[in-house]
Amino acid sequence: MLPALTKYRHAFLVGLQSNLVYRWNFAIRAFFSLFHLIVVFILWNAAFHGKTEIGGFNLAQTMTYFITLLVLQFFISAFSEDYQISEEIRNGLINQFLLKPINYYLYRFSIFVAARIVSGGLALLPILLAFPLLRDLLDFPTDTWRIAYAIPALIMSAFIQFTIAYCFGLLTFWFLEIQSFIILSLAIETLLAGMVFPLDLLDARLFEISQYLPYYYQMYFPASIITGRATDQAEILRNLGIQFFWVVALLIIAQVLWKRGLRRHTAVGG
Repeated sequence: MLPALTKYRHAFLVGLQSNLVYRWNFAIRAFFSLFHLIVVFILWNAAFHGKTEIGGFNLAQTMTYFITLLVLQFFISAFSEDYQISEEIRNGLINQFLLKPINYYLYRFSIFVAARIVSGGLALLPILLAFPLLRDLLDFPTDTWRIAYAIPALIMSAFIQFTIAYCFGLLTFWFLEIQSFIILSLAIETLLAGMVFPLDLLDARLFEISQYLPYYYQMYFPASIITGRATDQAEILRNLGIQFFWVVALLIIAQVLWKRGLRRHTAVGG
């Protein structure tokens, strides 16, 4: 057990070192995300004109939701893992993993965790610098029970986000170019993960349907627990169960794609 974990610990450390090389890229990306936040504030400030609440939440609570999304994005989102996996398959670099006692999913996931630690840590810097300006827009709930639900929700969200990217990367076994699939998925994710507007503003029936889709659990679900948009503990517990189902389902899909993809793969050279 320990030797197996040591392999992935080394992969994690290598990922940490290689991502630290690109630390300025992450820092600049996080800094420019603040401009996106300014646009979000302008739009929602206009939407709240003449109103004190929309969907039961005031402007500060709504902006807290979007600021939380911004931070979570750098901690748990998959950035370019799908393209990296696609490149390794297309260039034959994946061949080196086929004859070694290493699980490719766990190897890539170890690097993903390392990358998110670096990008998440650097994303906090511009947020801290802008804190004096953002302070009046932050309105977090004080319920301590939310921590117990938010931690597993965040961990499973990271698994869902990485595994979806992993599956799209594996499509390279069948398609040389996967960009169109990724762009389509990104468009759906942006809408159904609550990146454009909080999903609880949807029609009640549509909101209920969205809770059975994996996109709901990528960003909206953990953000709704942290920011107080989710209030019913029984419903949060039920949604944690649905989120766990999607983690297992996506892991099975990834395993099936990997095995079927390898049957089509031809390794040449030594």
